[in-house]
Amino acid sequence: MSSQQQANAAAAHRWREAIMPTYGTPAVELVSGSGCTVTDAEGKTYLDLLGGIAVAALGHAHSAVTSAVSEQIAKLGHVSNFYSHEPELRLAERLLQLAGVGDDGRVFFCNSGSEANEAAFKIARRTGRPGIVAADGGFHGRTLGSLALTGQPEKQRPFEPLPGGVSHVPFGDVAALDEAVDEHTAAIVLEPIQGEAGVIVPPEGYLRSAREIADRNGALLILDEVQTGIGRTGHWFAFQRYGIVPDVITLAKGLGGGLPLGACIGVGRAAFLLEAGQHATTFGGNPVCCAAALAVIDTIESEGLLEHVARLGKEIIAAVERLDHPAVREVRGAGLLLAVELNDDIAPAAVESARARGYLINPVRPDTLRLAPPLILDGQRANDFVRDLAEVLSEAAGGEGKN
Repeated sequence: MSSQQQANAAAAHRWREAIMPTYGTPAVELVSGSGCTVTDAEGKTYLDLLGGIAVAALGHAHSAVTSAVSEQIAKLGHVSNFYSHEPELRLAERLLQLAGVGDDGRVFFCNSGSEANEAAFKIARRTGRPGIVAADGGFHGRTLGSLALTGQPEKQRPFEPLPGGVSHVPFGDVAALDEAVDEHTAAIVLEPIQGEAGVIVPPEGYLRSAREIADRNGALLILDEVQTGIGRTGHWFAFQRYGIVPDVITLAKGLGGGLPLGACIGVGRAAFLLEAGQHATTFGGNPVCCAAALAVIDTIESEGLLEHVARLGKEIIAAVERLDHPAVREVRGAGLLLAVELNDDIAPAAVESARARGYLINPVRPDTLRLAPPLILDGQRANDFVRDLAEVLSEAAGGEGKN
């Protein structure tokens, strides 16, 4: 066993002895990162094409984030929501401006995507209507409320009974959604692109139809932008690709640039349904996390990363398609939220092969690889990965692909 394998084995043993078994045991112990790369305990460097599951929007140790966090923690680290502070106020105002809702919106800050979706769930309850319609395959978190919204029965089953009133319809099926929504429906809850289901992009016009169906029945349209928001798809918010505005937007992941920060944005009447004392969180709107988020937003804007992300995502899709590899069924996504769907359940093997070559990717499904790299990924490194992907897939498939 090499020294690298020994170090990783030791870390795996310590993990099993100290961490609850809610995750698989990690194969690699990471100790540092810079830009789009991370380094393990033995000095091996990897191109990080997962970005902490779409979290590291500016990569690792970005100077804008580290400076903002260092300056803020040296001034004011935490105050609770009994007091206001400039980073939280400025971030809320900025998010409302980026979402295009201005004075018509209000923001609730929390710590994660699950918490943002819990807040959205409670907003829906405050309409006084009992029903919520979500989508099969959708993923909205693992707390009990967000899990009830999640359209994946295998994740729900061990924790039933869950909060009631939630039904699920096929994602992308306008007729099914229209049939399920009526005067008793409080809200429709959707992801603009289903991330954990395998980066599933809905048919053209689906979200616009969802907006129309919600309006016709007096229901809220809640869009979970936890994975798609803050530039991930080449827009500040994925809903902006479709020319609509939802009633509630939930955010997390890339918002904090690596720090735990979530947000629930209410628009119009949804901004005022939760009253004083009806919802709260101790750490929501933490000054340090808000300072990091402001640095993320400023950098995306100043460096033109929205345009870069939109262009690079299309280039990666086209390059993978040009491989014409027999293991590949489809390449899909938007911006830098991408999936390579395979013809067989070889995604876990492909992840191991990629890791051995210095790439970190994710088997979001047994037959699907997910890419959610930092938004600063450059074209050369993307090309290097696509070049090596052919060999990765051939090895995972047993050496039968084209090289």
